[in-house]
Amino acid sequence: MTDKTAVMICGHGSRDDHAIEEFNKLAGHLSRRLPQFDVESGFLEFATPIIRTGLDKLKERGANKIVCVPGMLFAAGHVKNDLPSEVNNFGAENPGIEMIFGRELAVDQKLLEAARQRIEEAENEAATDVDRKDTLLMVVGRGTNDPDANSNVSKVARMLWEGMGFGWAEVSYSGVAYPLVDTGLKNAVKLGYRRIIVFPYFLFTGILVRRIYDWVDEAATNHPEVEILKASYLNDHELLIDTFVERVEEALTGDNAMNCQLCKYREQIIGYEGDVGAAQVGHHHHVRGVGTDGHDAHDHGVHGHHHHHED
Repeated sequence: MTDKTAVMICGHGSRDDHAIEEFNKLAGHLSRRLPQFDVESGFLEFATPIIRTGLDKLKERGANKIVCVPGMLFAAGHVKNDLPSEVNNFGAENPGIEMIFGRELAVDQKLLEAARQRIEEAENEAATDVDRKDTLLMVVGRGTNDPDANSNVSKVARMLWEGMGFGWAEVSYSGVAYPLVDTGLKNAVKLGYRRIIVFPYFLFTGILVRRIYDWVDEAATNHPEVEILKASYLNDHELLIDTFVERVEEALTGDNAMNCQLCKYREQIIGYEGDVGAAQVGHHHHVRGVGTDGHDAHDHGVHGHHHHHED
């Protein structure tokens, strides 16, 4: 049988139309960068098409090997449980198709360089000239209930801090984890730096990114003595696209190992001992494909879950 390999780009999904537009734009870039493969994309929650729809399309077009690549920065519950559940279920129903699950984008040199450029863009657009030794960098992560994923944000912040020569760095989160951005900024302004650069380490815009920028605006109003800059998130940076392509290549060559050393589902991580050995099942059935909050949207009935499903 002729090998027909396809690529499925698995996005998180968002209630925000602009976030979906940005993801689809990235998927288009990847399709053009991978002309040798049939490429589809889909979302885990809220937006359509859902991942299953994309997998079905690839099957209908004759794919007998599908590489599923998480469109997510770090491996928390979505990458460790929800996406593997989708992939495993489809594979069990279609034994004639080889399913390969790629790893997350992770802490990567290319993404660090993309982050550096986003931060430099904010510096270059600033009205004043402030030395980096007088600047505090705040890196903002999405925030999860997985300490391994949260700690990666701290690693990114440390590498940017040392690599770019900032006077100090802090980490905050848009939700779930502590400190949230508003609290982080209240603490940061007390350290006495002339400038604070807030960098959302996110792939796309959305409700959470806008909330981060709103918190920045509030802090800037309350503390006019400190220049607080908003750096852009990663978006469709060329180095991000390169990283996605690399993840596909890794999956096909077998160099695809996820770092599970501090995974709370495999090791007894302090405070999460009860999660060891938890079943690998999806948790997004209630918000799968329910749509965004665009101008034609209606109440999807899941607002009680916003501490987990806000983007």
